[in-house]
Parts: sequence; structure tokens; C-alpha cells
Amino acid sequence: MLVLIVESNRELGWLWKRHLERQGHRVTLVRGQDAAIEVLRQNIVDVIVLDVVLDEGSAFAVSDFASYRFPDVKVIFVTNTTFFSDGSIFQLAPNACAYVQTQTSPEDLTVMVEHYGGGGR
Repeated sequence: MLVLIVESNRELGWLWKRHLERQGHRVTLVRGQDAAIEVLRQNIVDVIVLDVVLDEGSAFAVSDFASYRFPDVKVIFVTNTTFFSDGSIFQLAPNACAYVQTQTSPEDLTVMVEHYGGGGR
């Protein structure tokens, strides 16, 4: 399974990446929109872990491009804010499958990645 992580916080992204790799997954970690779109242009991605607030670009642009390129790919949105705590993210991003806090344990995030990425396309 190829997992794309789009996370501006380098330490947090590496923590998730290393944990997913230890579970046998291939993982690509990028910091922003342009790099994420380039990965999506060149690879078949099974699931995306995407921070709602990126330092570089828009999470929704990444989600929209992913939806266009791979209509069945699921996006796990993560955040450390209260944006979209009302669940409206599921209306804005049709490929959103989960919305969790950045403090979610790597073990729990891995279970979600395996669940949503396993059935795939």
C-alpha cells in the first residue's frame, strides 16, 4: 500500500511515516500542495493523510486533485485546530473518510490507514 502524508510539521510527519513503514507500508511524506500534487501525478496512492492547515498551499486543492485523479482514494484529514469540528469537512471534501486530531496516536492512525486504504480501488 502506498500512503501519501501531507504534513507541514516535519517531526510529526516523520513520526507517522516511520510508524507506517514499520507496519510494512510504503510512505511518501511531503510538506505542501505542490509536492503532493506531483506525487499524485506520478504514483497510484492508496490513502492520503492530509493536514487541514498546510504551510505551503491548500489541503483542499490536494484533496480535489486526488479526487479527480483517483476517485476512490480516501483522505484522512488531521488538524490541531477546531476548524470543521462541526463535520462540514465531509461536505467540502467528498473523499474525506476521517477527521482526527494531530495528537492521534500513530498506532490509531495506522489502523485507520489500513482500514480505508485496504479496500482501495
